[in-house]
Amino acid sequence: MVAKKKTTKKTGYGASSIQVLEGLEPVRKRPGMYIGGTGLVGLHHLIWETVDNCVDEAMAGYATTCTVRILPDNIMEVSDDGRGIPVDKHPKTKKSTLETVMTVLHAGGKFGGDESGYKVSGGLHGVGVSVVNALSEWARVEVKRDGKIWMQEYKKGKPQGKVKAIGKVKKDDTGTSIMFKPDATIFPETEFNFDTIVKHLRNQAYLTKGIRLDIEDVRDVTGKKDAFKAKRHSFYFDSGIISFVKFINRDKEVRNQVPVYIEKKQGDIYVEISLQYTDSFKERLHAFANNILNPEGGTHVAGFRAALTRCLNVYARNNKILKEKDKNLTSEDAREGLTCIINVKLPNPQFEGQTKEKLGNPEVKGVVQSVFAEEFSAYLEENPKDAKAMIEKCLLTARARNAARAAKDAVLRKGALDGMTLPGKLADCTSRKAEDSELYIVEGDSAGGSAKQGRDRMFQAILPLRGKLVNVEKTSLDKVVKSDTLKPIIIAMGAGIGDAVDVNKLRYHKIIIMADADVDGSHIRTLLLTFFYRYYEELVKMGYIYIAQPPLYQIKKGKKVYYVYTEDDKVKLLKKLGVNDDEIESDEDKKIAGLSLQRYKGLGEMNPEQLWETTMNPEHRKMKQVTIEDAEAADRVFDLLMGSEVAPRKQFIQTHAKTVENIDV
Repeated sequence: MVAKKKTTKKTGYGASSIQVLEGLEPVRKRPGMYIGGTGLVGLHHLIWETVDNCVDEAMAGYATTCTVRILPDNIMEVSDDGRGIPVDKHPKTKKSTLETVMTVLHAGGKFGGDESGYKVSGGLHGVGVSVVNALSEWARVEVKRDGKIWMQEYKKGKPQGKVKAIGKVKKDDTGTSIMFKPDATIFPETEFNFDTIVKHLRNQAYLTKGIRLDIEDVRDVTGKKDAFKAKRHSFYFDSGIISFVKFINRDKEVRNQVPVYIEKKQGDIYVEISLQYTDSFKERLHAFANNILNPEGGTHVAGFRAALTRCLNVYARNNKILKEKDKNLTSEDAREGLTCIINVKLPNPQFEGQTKEKLGNPEVKGVVQSVFAEEFSAYLEENPKDAKAMIEKCLLTARARNAARAAKDAVLRKGALDGMTLPGKLADCTSRKAEDSELYIVEGDSAGGSAKQGRDRMFQAILPLRGKLVNVEKTSLDKVVKSDTLKPIIIAMGAGIGDAVDVNKLRYHKIIIMADADVDGSHIRTLLLTFFYRYYEELVKMGYIYIAQPPLYQIKKGKKVYYVYTEDDKVKLLKKLGVNDDEIESDEDKKIAGLSLQRYKGLGEMNPEQLWETTMNPEHRKMKQVTIEDAEAADRVFDLLMGSEVAPRKQFIQTHAKTVENIDV
């Protein structure tokens, strides 16, 4: 597959194309204002900002390839074959334009007033690459332009010398390469996640037809002999967001075999939408503005949803699919089972929040609504078979929704939730402030007893699990509400269930799953996470769901007691205590050089004091916060492992069977 050729026409892209708005100093003082925080999300934002510049060049027609490389010591390198950042003197700063772009806030081609600047672009309002530079321990940029290779280096955003030529290239060989190492004094964690980067680059490739995006991770490569250790992916999609929809819907039953695709420009706003209906009950909608994900939607999503419901109802009425006695489809009916990608491109996007959570341009709603209504109505008329299949899915949803509501109401009327009185086995906390309170959902009576004795009663509530957990993927809502294991959880949380969930009534802002670190414990965690994901997704998004991390080992040396939570931590501690490698490999004897090792096979093996000190004491405990950073991936895992389709699950087991270790028989 050959990537499209980049535009070679002369555009006058030079120093005058770059406009300067303000200085760079605030970035290191308040990094969260520019990248949303200094955690792992903010760390990876450095890559997104640098890649955005490559994508901007591709959207403008001047680049075809962007390469991202993770080097040893978590050094990042991002290269493209675009025009190369100009290096001549900038008319306002009187410095090299390259230095201006790298060291001054709001200096970039997206602010250019002439046609050499970007018509549309991503990035954080033009602050991207200078922010990356400011938040890096060091950075280096090389530009191929005008037959030469130009270079400048920086430390914490400050130039370490002038821009200088370090080599020659052919006149038509152009591009930019930026290398940077995140500053560990700003980012507590500087380890880049390969899978996170792969997902982002895949999305960008879907959203920008004709660009090739390569990712290579060589952190484990020490020489030519280790070259096989490099991890690589390449993405290039001729069909753009159509391929995106197909990718999301792989292994799913679909209603319209070929995704709907709409592409149209109205004024200076470009609208691109692709959608497909599946037999799933969940909507999968991903909205983008200028290739930037808007997880909270915005005006483009509002315009789309209004037009979608209206178009389906008008077509269904006109073609007698909806009878006179039938009620119109609701927005919820039209969205269930829908997979949709919306990508709009516009000159001056207005976002709510610095990290682009929601698009706010009011004019976009009307444009998207009119464009989609016109094109989708024509599609329905021209494809009656697919139109009928999609509307039948919506009608099925409407009937199921009404039946589920009736069943749930009947269950509630019969007192399935016992008038919302708290379950008897719940050991509640004293505090009535939800923001201070924690609910531990504990596997087994033994661990539950230890947890009740060891907890801090002021803010920690304990709910032991008894009986078999229901797999909510294969269970209707009324059965979930009546379940002996899930009903107590629903009542204890106090927020209701189904379409009656009220987050404001939630009694605890930390809901902690505490299960054994074995196969049974993993199964229980999976079932509970499935339950929370399906019925309390908002709580997951708000960061209220956690997984406790009990220790794997207790290690004693004399009167000193240590707890370690992973095998790697155990090895590191043993080495620190003077144990050699040979002894570590044979540590099953439980005694090494005066040490005592105890491996915990379950929570019930810990007494109340140990459980408090290792797993429940806020000063020492380790917990994993459950997030929906990748809702589509999470949904796919739950669907694959817990759903009704056997073939994909069988394939998964066959693929991964050989990688499983420590099987309990």
